[in-house]
Amino acid sequence: MTDSPTAASTTTGAGYSPATTGPSAASTPSASVEETRRKLEQTLDAIEEKLDVKKQAGQVAERVQRSYNDNPVPWIIGATAVAIGVIGLVAWAILSDD
Repeated sequence: MTDSPTAASTTTGAGYSPATTGPSAASTPSASVEETRRKLEQTLDAIEEKLDVKKQAGQVAERVQRSYNDNPVPWIIGATAVAIGVIGLVAWAILSDD
C-alpha cells in the first residue's frame, strides 16, 4: 500500500478543525478556564457540605427517626441488648473479686 496525501491527512488530522484556528481560538481558553472554575466551585461546595458536622448529624438523626417510625422493632431489640450489656458489665464490675 502506498501512502497517499489524503490517507495521511485523514489519519493525522483526526480531530483537527480549521474553525478553531481563527480569532475564536482566543475565547476557547477563557471558556475552558470558566468551566474549570465552575467545576472547582462545585467540588469545593460538595467537600464543604460533607465536612459540615452539624448538617451531617442532622441528616443522620432524620434517617434514624424515619427508620424508627417505619419499623421500631429492631430499634427496641437493639436498645434492650445494649441495656442488658450495660447492666451485665456493671454487675460484673461490682461482683467481681478483682
